Amino acid sequence: MGKPVIVAVDDDPQVVAAVRRDLRDRYAQGYRIVSTVSGAETLDALAELKARGDVVALFVVDQRMPEMTGTELLVEARTLYPDAKRVLLTAYADTEAAIQAINDVDLDYYLLKPWDPPDQHLYPVLDGLLDDWQANTPAPFDGIRVAGTTWSPATHDVKDFLARNQVPYRFLDIERDADAAAMVAAADGGSIPAVFFPDGTVLANPDRRALAEKVGLQTEAESPFYDVIVIGGGPAGLAAAVYGASEGLRTVMIESEAPGGQAGTSSRIENYLGFPSGISGGDLARRAVTQADRLGAEILSATEVVGVRTDDTVKIVALDNGDELRSHAVLIATGMRMRRLAVPGYERFEGAGVYYGAAITEAATYQGGEVFVVGGANSAGQGAMMFSRYASKVTMVVRGDSLEQRMSQYLVDQIRSRPNIEVLLGTQIAEVVGDKRVERVRLQSRATGAIEERTASAIFVFIGAVPHSAFLGDFIARNDRGFIYTGKDIFLDPGVSWTVDRDPYPLETSVPGVFAAGDVRHGVVRRVASAVGQGSVAISMIHQYLDTV
Repeated sequence: MGKPVIVAVDDDPQVVAAVRRDLRDRYAQGYRIVSTVSGAETLDALAELKARGDVVALFVVDQRMPEMTGTELLVEARTLYPDAKRVLLTAYADTEAAIQAINDVDLDYYLLKPWDPPDQHLYPVLDGLLDDWQANTPAPFDGIRVAGTTWSPATHDVKDFLARNQVPYRFLDIERDADAAAMVAAADGGSIPAVFFPDGTVLANPDRRALAEKVGLQTEAESPFYDVIVIGGGPAGLAAAVYGASEGLRTVMIESEAPGGQAGTSSRIENYLGFPSGISGGDLARRAVTQADRLGAEILSATEVVGVRTDDTVKIVALDNGDELRSHAVLIATGMRMRRLAVPGYERFEGAGVYYGAAITEAATYQGGEVFVVGGANSAGQGAMMFSRYASKVTMVVRGDSLEQRMSQYLVDQIRSRPNIEVLLGTQIAEVVGDKRVERVRLQSRATGAIEERTASAIFVFIGAVPHSAFLGDFIARNDRGFIYTGKDIFLDPGVSWTVDRDPYPLETSVPGVFAAGDVRHGVVRRVASAVGQGSVAISMIHQYLDTV
């Protein structure tokens, strides 16, 4: 297989020549540029590319063409190259058709002609789309391979960690692949999961820290002292890392699992400003990590904060490996952790049919199966839509009396239009049943108590979350549910003693110089955009605090 291909299509020879020229100027080193002047010619070329095993990364297609419009061509092209990015070239009069194409063919972007200068109007768009394509393209065979079993919780944990950290890998099921089973037996006597690396090394059932170090993630801080330590890598923490580093603060962000937090597990965020066709949580997190890294922030992965304390004005953050980092200020952006499913039988199936969040790495495992999604908020709705592309049937189990109670209307409408999604209102899971994996689920009506048993391939749980703040102990004021008081709300705790000769800043906790942002705060609106706003605003407040110490 040669270079991935960018396909440019326009029936105007002068326009297609200009597109080809601009594409070659920018992308010829990493991509092969193929240009055509009609839909029929394009389909013939795609068939030939497919037969040779070539991969198409991007289509740039004109809308107004005789015999076949750009949208009609993209519909056909998607059957051959479903993962390729799709851009439509339009005139002002065609913008309505382009917007319609977003829904019809999952259009990634539309560009108005002319796009001169390309440095401003063409390359920034295509750069982002090609970065997304590369990040989500399966690893070549000689990349990282994870050998294990489909129903192994430890195997699931390794796959999930790699996927959420945007590390490509190939999964080898030793129960179906005799060569993979032999590889594992030869490497470490059968311990799974076994992670094979291109350099020939093997990690048997590695912990997250060892795995993170091997794949090149940073796990050790470069400095003992920082201007600000950001604890948590969700949207609030990522925004703080970006703004802190961009404004000249020595910034380190510490994340125990993977950047993106709960938002990072979302298969599709459709109401985030600036992304008209939506964006996955993983892609949003990847972009933010790239941005923070480029601006100079350090990002520590697979590292857990186990405590925070002060020494005069210095803040001391204790890590699970025994290290301690010091700083002038700390921002707590640890967000929420998934609430566990409290029903009989679920514990032994975690990672073997019971998953928390979208668990996109497991979606293909349940191709054609019957999947249950538990929950009635946006995250559950997004998960149901994503799994409906793989499973023969998705059943949503919702305790409430209507989807509208906790779900955005656009998601409600999408779910109702999807024929293979069934919604069971006023229902809860009573028991999970199976041998080595989930096989059946018992459902209970909340109104009558009646029990119904159904076949189940997997259960994906979205039943809310609890604040991730227990590691703070009595260090700062929290409410009885664990949410952190900030600003004037700190005085809701009668035990708070504020000794600084000023009012607390709006995002400051009961300890001067320690701030909180995002879902871990008391009384916040829990939206991705809100968390990003708080993370960025917290940096401005930290600047004010630093001016006083």
